Amino acid sequence: MSRLSIEIVPVTPFQQNCCILFDADEKRGVVVDPGGDVPDILAALDRLGVSLEAIWITHGHIDHAGGAMDLKDATGVDIIGPHRDDQPLLSRLEDQARMFGLSGGVRNAVPDRWLGEGETLSIGSHKFEVLHTPGHSPGHVVFFNRAARFLHAGDVLFAGSIGRTDLPGGDHATLLRSIREKVLPLGDDVGFICGHGPGSRLGTERRSNPFLV
Repeated sequence: MSRLSIEIVPVTPFQQNCCILFDADEKRGVVVDPGGDVPDILAALDRLGVSLEAIWITHGHIDHAGGAMDLKDATGVDIIGPHRDDQPLLSRLEDQARMFGLSGGVRNAVPDRWLGEGETLSIGSHKFEVLHTPGHSPGHVVFFNRAARFLHAGDVLFAGSIGRTDLPGGDHATLLRSIREKVLPLGDDVGFICGHGPGSRLGTERRSNPFLV
């Protein structure tokens, strides 16, 4: 069976975990959440020898989508995701940049395809289930590879914490419901990467995360 590999490229002053998910044998992959620093992402793709097939977006905040259009222009691939409910956020990425005092390198993003609950995306033979997990933002999605017991959780769940809900469109109760009804039932053995900081396992978070216990 071909191997699924992951390379994390920290980007922007927010130190967001931009991820390159790729088939290590076929060297085909996707970039998840190119928040910025697109030259660094392109350099990582070149170093890994990965042929980029798509850009996947978990949600419409600047640190996850701010570089999507530049990466699309540089590579010619489609932007896929998030859920359509984040369209207002993606259409105001430049406003978000001004709000955070950032200048240059951010453009409003227009996905080529929106995602919905229950859809499936692929990297070669690696299948990822799409789950709509609102709360951090209305259109947040996560990507689950059932065979590898691996989840890209975006900004829904962190090691020892959960996504913030004080930004436009955030809702604390909705986020907790997404975690408890969509994410944790995937299984305690599932390892996950999140948008910032180290990853963890769902069982560890279910037992010890202070926001969930």
